[in-house]
Amino acid sequence: MYKNTRSRNTATTYTSTCANTSVKNRAGVAAIAATSAAAVALAISIPASAAITVYDKEDTTFSVDGSFNTFYVQSDSDNEIAGTERNQSRVKMGLLPNVVGFNFSKQMGDLKLGGRSSFWVSINDSNTAITSTGIDVRQFYATIDGEWGQVLVGKDFTLFSRSNIFLDEMLLGYGSVNDTLGLIDGQGVSFGHIGSGYFYPFPHAQITYRSPEMGGFKLALGIVDPGNTAPTDRGAGRSSEESLPRFEGELTFNTSFDGGSFTGFAGFLTQTTESDVDGDIESTGFSYGAKVKVGGLALHASGFTGQGLGLLLGPGADSGLGLTGLISEAGEEVDSDGYLVQGSYSAGKSRFVLSYGETEVDTTAQWQGETAQAAWFYALNSSLTLVGEFNTNEISIGSASEETDTLALGVIVNF
Repeated sequence: MYKNTRSRNTATTYTSTCANTSVKNRAGVAAIAATSAAAVALAISIPASAAITVYDKEDTTFSVDGSFNTFYVQSDSDNEIAGTERNQSRVKMGLLPNVVGFNFSKQMGDLKLGGRSSFWVSINDSNTAITSTGIDVRQFYATIDGEWGQVLVGKDFTLFSRSNIFLDEMLLGYGSVNDTLGLIDGQGVSFGHIGSGYFYPFPHAQITYRSPEMGGFKLALGIVDPGNTAPTDRGAGRSSEESLPRFEGELTFNTSFDGGSFTGFAGFLTQTTESDVDGDIESTGFSYGAKVKVGGLALHASGFTGQGLGLLLGPGADSGLGLTGLISEAGEEVDSDGYLVQGSYSAGKSRFVLSYGETEVDTTAQWQGETAQAAWFYALNSSLTLVGEFNTNEISIGSASEETDTLALGVIVNF
């Protein structure tokens, strides 16, 4: 499990008093968004790579893995929401943060005990601060494996929208940024297709069961630490509660055929915040998609739909950042939906990708995020990849929008 090459399912601020569509109010909210984005270093997942085995004796293993990336980026923003235009150059990390992970396993009779801790590092020092580099722990869990499947206990990425992002053909790229969400100058990662195609399966404490593979199918079911989504009741002595945990699940199907492979997936999320002040807020979501590879060609299509989900990170994390107005409005849960379509072609050391994603949140002032990307990945060897990418992101609030064009040139080192 932890020797040599292994596939790791290791995995990404705005506020929403924005039902008011006036430019003045939206600009004020944008300032809060920039502060929130600067305070949160979002982590996603790293792709499968070769881990370094440090110890492997007497049915006990310990290994270390890591991923490092840096991009030179040039972003050109035309912002009707704030009434500004600017062209900004930065040196930042991309959608994936830099990460070092430690992996453990030990065979104990019929059970295999394992664990992973990973430390995610932002290199994005804001151009308004001396330094803001921080270390974030996104995974700290143990696993218990047997013939009956696996139980994971601890903190890990969640299940809803998990495969949507983990199978993203642009996962190693840079992705969308804008000033409306405070991302051009912020200290967190760029957002890829978060908010314009899928949600980020934000890490939470959980107890998750994964079944053995049965005819290509695997089922994961988890109880997850819930997030409070009541918009007016988040302090000490609050009257709101979550009397049940959040429930999430994902069913995947994998098969291979001569010259190719197919993956299909479907996931769900459900949780309720009960509030005497705001009424019950029920967050529900359904995610789905498929990816097929034939020779050097890969096609990916995925989507989601739901209520009370928010825009970016799911109901718990979005509400914690002040996004409650995009979760519920006037006592009713807000609808969210989105999709992502991609195609890539690999030839020799090169991989070329085209990608488009969109998310809509149906508040009174409808929110919409769109991102189109084109990229070239060049693998010099199994551990070193060069990236050239151009992307366009448009975020709209009511009738006003911001369009940001970004050129990103990057270097990625994995071990």
